[in-house]
Amino acid sequence: MYTLVSSQTGHMAFRVSRFDEVMSLQEQKGYNYYNILLVTKGSGQLFEYTFQENALLALGLYQPFQLKGALEGILINFHPDFFCIYKHEEEVACNGVLFNNIYAPPLMQLAASEMSALLNIVKQIEAELSRPALAQYEVVMAFLKIFLINASRMKVERQEGLVPVGNEPFILQSLKDAIERDYRKEHSPGYYAGLLNITPKALNKLSKTHFNRTLGGLIAERIMTEAKRELYMTVKPVKRIAFELGFSDEFYFSRFFKNNAEVSPVVYRETLVYRSVE
Repeated sequence: MYTLVSSQTGHMAFRVSRFDEVMSLQEQKGYNYYNILLVTKGSGQLFEYTFQENALLALGLYQPFQLKGALEGILINFHPDFFCIYKHEEEVACNGVLFNNIYAPPLMQLAASEMSALLNIVKQIEAELSRPALAQYEVVMAFLKIFLINASRMKVERQEGLVPVGNEPFILQSLKDAIERDYRKEHSPGYYAGLLNITPKALNKLSKTHFNRTLGGLIAERIMTEAKRELYMTVKPVKRIAFELGFSDEFYFSRFFKNNAEVSPVVYRETLVYRSVE
């Protein structure tokens, strides 16, 4: 295990380890840092998704997850104060691709050559962290950027290569457009079903079939994605964020947030600025 500690706070900024060095992957838990898993051997399950060896899994901030299966591989953790995917969105573009894409699985199967390329970057990171050196923080961050850019390219190429031959009904694209347009003010599955002239039951079934989550879960995840961004990127009071996301009651928003992230909005914000890490 190699860990890079923030000189300003004394807390973990970046870490790379083997699965067998981490005891918590079998627990259903969210973390105040990003998680990237490279599965080199074995097969398993994440949420409703199954995967084989040569898989990449990407989990966001306080996204509760639990791995099932006998697995070997690499785990990369990085705190947003070390590298923030929102702040570096234009240069790295992994936000909405590797992370925070509610309409796509948080994993992808890699070709052996792709896995080898990513593991080579990991080896360079480990070599850098194996000895103290000048500007180590900046060098590791540069390697992380290269890793994220390469992984994002791989996922984009897969998405662009998909030919929708009736697999995803056209109505689901209309649903995505409607959620992106209205999620700040409309939280009810019935609203979107009515907008698309389909019964809530039928639309919910389509959502579960193609997105592996209920319609209500899809809407909630979109709200949470924006709520997390606002809490980290702004200093807006929680009450204002709640109001801007369509909640008339700050306390209801806090309950909603905690149900989806296991921590309150206040704790989420505090842990992302290292006041209370792990």
